[in-house]
Amino acid sequence: MKIDARLWTAVRVRAARTGKRESEVIEEAVRKELGFDALDRIWERADMSAPEAMEFALEAQESVRQDAEA
Repeated sequence: MKIDARLWTAVRVRAARTGKRESEVIEEAVRKELGFDALDRIWERADMSAPEAMEFALEAQESVRQDAEA
């Protein structure tokens, strides 16, 4: 895997500024891009079980897709 030099520099700077490992910075960015951070927030705030939260998130995702297609 090859990462653009400017992007890699930005990852290294963010890691140094936040006291995190470079892999943590990359993982957080990927989780955010893929929507996992939103799902984690739903699970933390809801009284739903994990399967109920997943179903809710999938329904919300489908709704957004339908709106985008309209």
